[in-house]
Amino acid sequence: MTDDMPGTKHAMNLDAIRPRRSFLFVPGSDLNKFPKAVATGADIVCIDLEDAISPAHKAGARDATVGMFVADLDFGRSEILVRINSLRTADGLADILAITKTWSPPTGLMVPKVKSPDEIRLLDDLLDGAGSAMRLQVIIETNEALEAAHEIAKASNRIDALLFGGVDMAADLRVEPSWEALLYARLRCVHAAAGAGVDLIDVPYLDLNDMDGLAEEAKRAAAIGMTGKGAIHPKQLPIIEKTFSPSEDQIAYARRATAAFEQADTGLVVVDNKLLEKPVLRSMYRVLAIAEVLEDRYQ
Repeated sequence: MTDDMPGTKHAMNLDAIRPRRSFLFVPGSDLNKFPKAVATGADIVCIDLEDAISPAHKAGARDATVGMFVADLDFGRSEILVRINSLRTADGLADILAITKTWSPPTGLMVPKVKSPDEIRLLDDLLDGAGSAMRLQVIIETNEALEAAHEIAKASNRIDALLFGGVDMAADLRVEPSWEALLYARLRCVHAAAGAGVDLIDVPYLDLNDMDGLAEEAKRAAAIGMTGKGAIHPKQLPIIEKTFSPSEDQIAYARRATAAFEQADTGLVVVDNKLLEKPVLRSMYRVLAIAEVLEDRYQ
């Protein structure tokens, strides 16, 4: 394997890697909460024009949200998204048209209720036509999206992350929204996100009084390859962000592993008495890139 092949530092865009450990929603109908959400330092803050807004108030929420992006604003370290309505609805199309006309648009769009990669390709074309640089995060929450998850994840170079919409997915699959019932769906999303090289963010934990349950579910999500988890309240953020941040031991190991490969002239090295093959470098460099961002952020 050469240095230009997948799995090496040279094949990765390390500058594009950023922590997406946590996100908070803010209703588009109550934007007074937005500054408080940004002040939490959540990796992603998303203004919601979809589930949080009743049909009668969608136009008003859209106008208020668009009114925020009229000038360059300081959003701190948070990535700012807007969750639009489904692309198969008039409100979804109106959301896109309005947001692309803003003077200083959000970082990206969160796209719900997707059923096929064609929806994402259409949105990509619309954004290209508008000359927009906005990024995309796509929610996998329908049975159709689960079936086409691999194709959806690769449908646009704008996609930074998939999000697992467990509540709607459970309803579509006719199961309870438990960890066991949704494990297959989560794993399929892990496979799709890893294949496309994008992040994968788990559904929020809905019981605000069960912090132990949140910690356990976040730990399970991280163990299967998810890179973050949503929050419904700022008090959930410390547990989520700690779980999805590389530990000091992981960082130290990644440094030893990458140094060993960079000094070797072979695709195999021994680190801490374990044989490693060069493909592990992809995850090692990712750990170091995220650690570097977090170190700069908290200095």
